[in-house]
Amino acid sequence: MVHVSTYCSTPSRRAPYRLLRPISADPQGASPVPDLQRWGGIAALVDAAAFIFGIALLLTRLAPMAEDSDPVATAAFLVDNQATVTLWYLVIYLVFGAFLVVLALALHERLAAGSSALMRVATAFGLIWAGLMFASGMVANVGIEAVVGMHEGDPAAAAGLWTAVSTVIDGLGGGNEIVGGLWVAMLSWAALRAGGLPKGLTYLGLLVGLSGLVTVIPGLSALGIIFGLGCILWFLWLGVVLLRAGRSSPA
Repeated sequence: MVHVSTYCSTPSRRAPYRLLRPISADPQGASPVPDLQRWGGIAALVDAAAFIFGIALLLTRLAPMAEDSDPVATAAFLVDNQATVTLWYLVIYLVFGAFLVVLALALHERLAAGSSALMRVATAFGLIWAGLMFASGMVANVGIEAVVGMHEGDPAAAAGLWTAVSTVIDGLGGGNEIVGGLWVAMLSWAALRAGGLPKGLTYLGLLVGLSGLVTVIPGLSALGIIFGLGCILWFLWLGVVLLRAGRSSPA
């Protein structure tokens, strides 16, 4: 733990790291802060719910959009189901990304004391993942509006536009899971080395993280569904752990 006097004596060197250091819950040095742990638990459960919502809707109401290989038919489906598709992207990218920021910071606070350097890198990947989720969601929402506006006058052009937009979305956040996999795997490794999370949860996190990393290999992007399903279980378990930690300060 770094004392306040250290920051006062070398502000120019230490200040940039203040957001990414463990924070004491009180002047006696108890940590981590219960409120942030509680919010981290809530964020984990919300992110699990976002995954469940996204997969469930994709397998039911939005199944034609996922299965149809005809760009013109896909664009027509998008126009007919604009509200549902927009809601889907809002939840799986923007809502997920917003709560991911809270979760990444809560986990950093919980684990950084035992593995500071590794958790700094892991948390950076967590925040990058959140940023990519925001970028994907915003591109999707703007792209949907453009496709709907163009479709009536030129369906073929609208189909071409959506093909381009969906490619960008996949590249940023849907086509592979390398950034999310790095975050989950690295923080799980940090927890395994220094404690702070149940061992079963850390082993699950390592498996989930590795399943995300392999999606970058050509031909294995379909394994992203394993990452998604694994993340649901990991987020749910993690949410329970953090909510319990948030009720009282660890000894």
